[in-house]
Amino acid sequence: MPTTRIALANVREPATADESVEIVIDAMDAASRGNAAIICFPECIIPGYTNGSQRDDCDQHWLDDAWSRVDRKAAELDLCVLLGTERIDGDNRLLTVRVTNPDGSLSGFQDKVQLDPSEESMYVAGTTRRLFQIGELTFGIVICHEGWRYPETVRWAAAEGADVVFHPHFEIVEDPQYQPSHFADAENTFHEKAALCRAAENTCYFATINCALPGATTTSALIDPSGALVVHQPYGQEGILFAEIDPQKATGFLAKRLRIVSSENSGSTGPKT
Repeated sequence: MPTTRIALANVREPATADESVEIVIDAMDAASRGNAAIICFPECIIPGYTNGSQRDDCDQHWLDDAWSRVDRKAAELDLCVLLGTERIDGDNRLLTVRVTNPDGSLSGFQDKVQLDPSEESMYVAGTTRRLFQIGELTFGIVICHEGWRYPETVRWAAAEGADVVFHPHFEIVEDPQYQPSHFADAENTFHEKAALCRAAENTCYFATINCALPGATTTSALIDPSGALVVHQPYGQEGILFAEIDPQKATGFLAKRLRIVSSENSGSTGPKT
């Protein structure tokens, strides 16, 4: 079975919504030049992660125009795109990842199911999970907080057959001067150590993607099914990180061994995502 070349877009944080689209288009060109089949962007790169402040100008019409540009570019480059974005459903705004097929058609959305508590005043939670397919590669998506704090979200994808789980996120930087000494630094936050666990505990690849942010405690990286770091982007450095996925190594063996048992107290089964 052939490997699949992926690109993780460790791009800068956009200053405006319009700039966010330009950043995405430029990164897609760079991914194509690097012979990637798939590119994944950070959480809500379009129109940009707001951290609780509403963007009145980025309505669904604006989003549709932005998505159309991405779709046309994907078709031009024969590139699958995992786009961190927002979508609007009636009166509700959701954080989501929009997946575009290499021919420019829409594959679907994976909404963020487990919101960070700070997001609940602005967004509503999604309610479903699904897998996606590109060529020989099957993949799932978990978004930021849910991948860090709710390992069941990754386990569901791996148990259902995902070779790799993509994890677009965006970090609210507390100290712009901070610089980790290495990936999963013991003195750093738990997050990168959790990324290693998500891969090892499920025997799947785990690809985590952040923006290039001064002082960020996490960076974009690929972890292999044994829990070993394959490659990571230098902290705070803008660029496209390339890596190869070998589906034969992603057995999902440990994820599929999970036993769901009934509770003696309630008779309920284990958590569902």
